[in-house]
Amino acid sequence: MQSNLIWDIPTRLFHWLLVGGLLVQYITAEWMDDAMQWHFYSGYFLLGLLIFRLWWGLIGPDYAKFSSFVTGPARVYQYSRQVLSRHHEDHAGHNPLGGWVVLLMLFLVTCQAVSGLFLTDDVFLDGPWRNAVEESTQDFMNFIHHRFFNLLLWLIGLHVAAIAFYSFYKGQKLVPAMFHGKKVTKAKGITSSKLMLAIVLALCSAALTYYIVELAPPKAAVEAYY
Repeated sequence: MQSNLIWDIPTRLFHWLLVGGLLVQYITAEWMDDAMQWHFYSGYFLLGLLIFRLWWGLIGPDYAKFSSFVTGPARVYQYSRQVLSRHHEDHAGHNPLGGWVVLLMLFLVTCQAVSGLFLTDDVFLDGPWRNAVEESTQDFMNFIHHRFFNLLLWLIGLHVAAIAFYSFYKGQKLVPAMFHGKKVTKAKGITSSKLMLAIVLALCSAALTYYIVELAPPKAAVEAYY
């Protein structure tokens, strides 16, 4: 087997920007005082990242596409039965079980980013869509934002544990591949990272995020005081 290019540059950038964005979210919410404005900003950044990843999962290079790693229950069950074996089937991209973990993580981060649009810090800052919904919806979004955050932490811990398991038990070095993009595999590698397409999609994602956050939300009613 030879080392082939599997992970394109935009996918690798998305991965590490997502890691950095989640770290900023955690630090600004749990460790720092008076940093909620940056918490909001990083949340908007993550929303833009997720919009990009959705498009990239549809029209990006082969191994970035959802269709390449989202499989049916039968494949997941078959893979899970031999996951403890050191002799494993070669998977150039995500394995069937890991593919669903990726989807779950993207879903949870999306729930965090979207629900944050409806929240407030109870002092100075409101999410751009908070005044567009009733109090019951605000409470529901608050529930999602805080409860799903705990689920996300557990999933991140599981992800880190799985990386260690595959590295030390199965001998698969997953982290380096997310830096240089190459894996030792019999599968055919990609020939292009589609950088121009990625730039166009990134600009479109930024524009759509700006529209969602700044232009689309209804303006809060200004109360008249007499």
